[in-house]
Amino acid sequence: MPITTSARWQQVPTLAGTHVRLQPLAAAHASALASAVQDGALWQSFYSSVPDPAGVQAYVATALAEQAAGRALPFVVCDAGGSIVGSTRYYDLAPGVPRLSIGYTWYAQRVQRTGLNTEAKLLLLEHAFGTLGCIAVELRTSWFNHASRAAIARLGAKQDGVLRNHMRHRDGSVRDSVVFSILDHEWPALRAHLRERLDRHAPAETAS
Repeated sequence: MPITTSARWQQVPTLAGTHVRLQPLAAAHASALASAVQDGALWQSFYSSVPDPAGVQAYVATALAEQAAGRALPFVVCDAGGSIVGSTRYYDLAPGVPRLSIGYTWYAQRVQRTGLNTEAKLLLLEHAFGTLGCIAVELRTSWFNHASRAAIARLGAKQDGVLRNHMRHRDGSVRDSVVFSILDHEWPALRAHLRERLDRHAPAETAS
C-alpha cells in the first residue's frame, strides 16, 4: 500500500548516501551517542545544545517524545563504516504549509569538515523538498555559534534575520537565534551546489 502524505510526516525515513546513513533514532542508540559526543567534548561550549555524556539518554528520550507528539523526526547519523557519529532531526513540523526546520545537529569531531555533513544536508533537503513537498526549510543557530552560522551560509541558505531574546542557552543565558531559510524555488540551484561540493570528497571517506 502506498505511503500517504500524512504518514510521510509521521515516519522517520532512512536516508543513505556514500558518506553517511541517517536512520530513525531509537533508545538503543544512547550508548553509542554518548561515546560519539565525547570525541571533541562537544557539549562544553556555553551556546551548544549538544548533551554531555551523562545527559544523552535524556536527550534521546526527549527527541523520541517529540516524535511521538508529531513535532519532530529524529535521526541517528552513521558514517560510511556504519559507526554512529552524531544526531540530527526535522522539527517544527508544519505539514499544512508545508515547511519544517532542520537542526539539533552534531557530529563527533573526527567526521567534521568531511563529506558527511554535506551529504547529510543534501539527503535531508532532498527528502524535505522532493518527498514532503516543503515550500521552505528553516535552520537556526545561536548568535554566538559562528562556526554553525558559517556552515549554514556555505550550504546556500539565506539569512532571514535574528530573533532577539528568543530562548535560553543550556547554561541559562539568553540566546539570540539567527534564522536562515531555503525556499522551494531556490532548491534546484542549491542542490547542484551541494552535489558539486560533495564531488570534491573522495568516495572512500567516512565523513562530511
